[in-house]
Amino acid sequence: MKRQLTQILGLQGVIVKSKKNLEKALVLEVESQSKTPACPTCKKPSHRLHQNHWHLIKDLPWGETEIFLKVNRRQFKCNHCQKPFSEELNFVGKRKKYTDRYAQWITEQVVNSNLLNVAQRNNLTESEVESMINQISQKKLPINLKSLKRLGIDEISLVKGQGKFIVVLVDLDTGKLIGLVPERKSKAIEELLKSWGSEILEQIEEVSMDLYKMYKSVFRKLCPEAVITADRFHVTKLLHQELNQGRIDQKRTALELGIEPRSKLFSSLKGGKYILLRSEKDLKQKQKEKLDQIKETSPQLAIMHALKEEFTEIFEKCKNVGEGTIKLGDWLIKAEKFFPKTVQTIKNWFGEIVGYFEQKTTQGIVEGINNRLKVIKRCGFGFTNFYNFKKRALLFWHLVDSLA
Repeated sequence: MKRQLTQILGLQGVIVKSKKNLEKALVLEVESQSKTPACPTCKKPSHRLHQNHWHLIKDLPWGETEIFLKVNRRQFKCNHCQKPFSEELNFVGKRKKYTDRYAQWITEQVVNSNLLNVAQRNNLTESEVESMINQISQKKLPINLKSLKRLGIDEISLVKGQGKFIVVLVDLDTGKLIGLVPERKSKAIEELLKSWGSEILEQIEEVSMDLYKMYKSVFRKLCPEAVITADRFHVTKLLHQELNQGRIDQKRTALELGIEPRSKLFSSLKGGKYILLRSEKDLKQKQKEKLDQIKETSPQLAIMHALKEEFTEIFEKCKNVGEGTIKLGDWLIKAEKFFPKTVQTIKNWFGEIVGYFEQKTTQGIVEGINNRLKVIKRCGFGFTNFYNFKKRALLFWHLVDSLA
């Protein structure tokens, strides 16, 4: 029976000596198999038992049954240096009332839920759960960045409606969050990047970002050898905004027309926003008929829509930097009259935008992580403390790896 309980318990180097049944709980008396632990001072093994110190600690439940371990953290006196010491137990920290794996199990629940619910579900206090999260954070963070080659940067709002943003840093190759900065300021971002060390910064080969000049300045300064790629979808977003503004302007222009042409133009533009913005190949037959109606009544929107479709095709079909650069340059000449803001932005970021044709890097992974971060915020009923959110978020992506 003892051997079976030892196997079920599954703690390496630990054997079960006895068990005691309680209501909905089981107490297992366990001890370390090692008879001669090493002295932490002189590293010599010792077998002189000085004192016994018994503790009751919580372990992973067996189904509906709570498991407690009665552990003897023995104190020895070193044969060599004569100093007393308590043996190290690899499954429980000093002065902890729970095993390390129990703390990991609770932390896993928290990153997918919220602290209060996890505490109530496991008969714990919120402070106990918070202590477990801190313990696991100290063991699993910071993250190993030795393989970092491609970095993505973006931002999200920690507290909605307050205009305060935190910066999100992502490893584009692993698709995992690797850092959060408490504010969208160059000084704060530089501080975090410098904490990684020059060796990590020098090995970064590419940085993908939106069209925020400050990000470009920071990485030009700290990672001068890295290729900076502007996200094509942020450029497309600007293009769509100008196309939609063109639709709005056409409505305003219609007010100056006679009753019949005004009515015809209003009728064609009504409900046309997403038909204009969506890729034409994805439209259903009725939507295509509506698009044809818009083009017929507004030649300007017809041209703008055609330019929008051509822009998308350039990024989807060009196979190298040379081809992409030439076609995008030609597009800029044709589009300048109709999309002045977008064209100017592309000119300002031309080198970073055409870099897309080299690696086809986008912010898609980063946007996916941003969406997951918003879910974590909702699960935690919002976070006013950045550092609590940072721990919770980083553990979500890296706790599973550490357990493996």
